[in-house]
Amino acid sequence: MITTSEEQEDDVVLDVTLRPQRLSEYVGQQKIRKNLQMFIDAAKKRGESIEHVLLYGPAGLGKTTLAHIIANEMGVNIKVTSGPAIERVGDLGSILTNLQDGDVLFIDEIHRLNKLIEEVLYPAMEDYKLDVIIGKGPSARTLQLDLPKFTLIGATTRLGALSNPLRNRFGAIHRLEFYNEDEMKSIIHRSGKILGIPLEDSGAKEIAVSSRKTPRVGNRIIKRVRDYAQINDHQTIDSAIARKALDMMDVDQLGLEPTDRFILETIIKKFNGGPVGISTIAAATSEEVETIEDVYEPFLIQLGFLTRTPRGRMVTEHGYAHMGIDMPEDSQRKLV
Repeated sequence: MITTSEEQEDDVVLDVTLRPQRLSEYVGQQKIRKNLQMFIDAAKKRGESIEHVLLYGPAGLGKTTLAHIIANEMGVNIKVTSGPAIERVGDLGSILTNLQDGDVLFIDEIHRLNKLIEEVLYPAMEDYKLDVIIGKGPSARTLQLDLPKFTLIGATTRLGALSNPLRNRFGAIHRLEFYNEDEMKSIIHRSGKILGIPLEDSGAKEIAVSSRKTPRVGNRIIKRVRDYAQINDHQTIDSAIARKALDMMDVDQLGLEPTDRFILETIIKKFNGGPVGISTIAAATSEEVETIEDVYEPFLIQLGFLTRTPRGRMVTEHGYAHMGIDMPEDSQRKLV
């Protein structure tokens, strides 16, 4: 899927190439940038590590990029891992004991950490101590190791899935928002310049409005548009060329792809526009509940095409209009 905000294999190399290295290069998230700059400057002035940071929001908005920027601004190393990758307490212990003073430990998908590992992480975050149990049974004893004063940066798409004790141990919690059209256009221009893609302003705008307000999606689309332009011997990318390329990828003017439209169509035609439960939608569309909740639903809600009610999901008047279907009067009453 070209417009999924979930990370794919070719995104890894692309992100390294296009990822900003400093806060001054980072586009968007103005409030977070301002707070982080103050946070970092104050810590550097005191000669201390910054407090632990939690970044949350939909996938592809720049949580990993911000973690690397924080490490760069602080002039320290960063160790990157993820919640599912830390399977045993020993794995966490090995990572923590190999850090240096001031280093950043970035844990992506931190909400998927094992609860036993969370328990070990609490004293590590608060007191920089690691409790290790040696032996088994009655002869077992606890050994406490001193840890370097590191900074933990956690990233999650599901803040609610994080336990309260873990969430409360972060000194700064920031939510990343979807980007507006001007911000996306700036990101597309910057990426095009780095990749050596001749891009007119109209072409950048066409790609920006179809990027689901998500930088990762925009960077992925610009590569595909470049491929289309090269194959068809176009020297520069304008709005017409970008639109033809996007039509080939089946991405419409708002960034919706076939699965987005299929979800809306299913709710409208099979369930009279809703309300309908997320599990029922997943069964009817052969998609996983988590995929709908994390990938498709946030953007459809952001566009105002879908709404959540106590009884389930409903397609709005804007959703009907985008699908070219007249909204029944009883559906309008249900939304009120």
